[in-house]
Amino acid sequence: MMKGQGFTKKAALLATLLLVMGGGGVEAAERFIKLASTTSTDNSGLFAHLLPKFTATSAIAVRVIAVGTGAALRLGERGDVDVVLVHSRSAEDDFMKAGHVSLRRDVMYNDFVVVGPLADPARIKGGRDVAVGLTRIRDSNSPFASRGDNSGTHMAEMRYWRAAHMKPRSASGEWYLETGSGMGATLSLAAARNAYALTDRATWLAFANRRGLAILLEGDRRLHNPYGVMLVNSARHAHVKQADGLAFIQWLTGAAGQAAIDGFRIDGKQVFFPSAGAGQLPQ
Repeated sequence: MMKGQGFTKKAALLATLLLVMGGGGVEAAERFIKLASTTSTDNSGLFAHLLPKFTATSAIAVRVIAVGTGAALRLGERGDVDVVLVHSRSAEDDFMKAGHVSLRRDVMYNDFVVVGPLADPARIKGGRDVAVGLTRIRDSNSPFASRGDNSGTHMAEMRYWRAAHMKPRSASGEWYLETGSGMGATLSLAAARNAYALTDRATWLAFANRRGLAILLEGDRRLHNPYGVMLVNSARHAHVKQADGLAFIQWLTGAAGQAAIDGFRIDGKQVFFPSAGAGQLPQ
């Protein structure tokens, strides 16, 4: 009887070990990094295009947390992620100066556009000066949908309002509509309210619920939208996966990653353009 019980216990242990080796422990053993990035890189489909290529060559999975730039930087500051990829250079510079990252590299760029109703009550269609366009929107009392969430897009929008010498948030809830949400929700509100909005081109092309909206203003050099990738400082957060995070940054800014960015299309149109440069250490 005792021998039989011993055999049963051994068999159960062996079965458990085989289960773990065969897949039950795969998730626990998975090699991965956590990446905080913007909704534009995720919602556009860019990451779905890029990340499997990186994982195939490195065996490192990438778990994406898609939020606005402000929230992504806060995740990096707390050490909740290994890598941050965002698009607000002034905020990135402040982040580096504060010592939160050990490396930053340029990755790519796209551009912002102003979309609005086909009727275009502010008469901005065909314009190439974003400050003039925003002034006309305000002067015509036309609704404008803003993310209002401290994202990279929202930070850029605030720069453009300042260039137009205006403070639209004083009219919040009137003609100026703050969603406190991502780009998709903000564009949906713009479509529902026949409002204008600032969006990155990639998210716009991937957005299906356009209804009566169209791109009305583009081409201003100030609408240039660069992206940077940063490695969170492991000297401040010992648990940060520095080697694997660096491997991702090197791939993304190297020949393979840059070619993958260059090859990404939405409806046959290129929306991100590779721009990797030399790494920059915090001052």
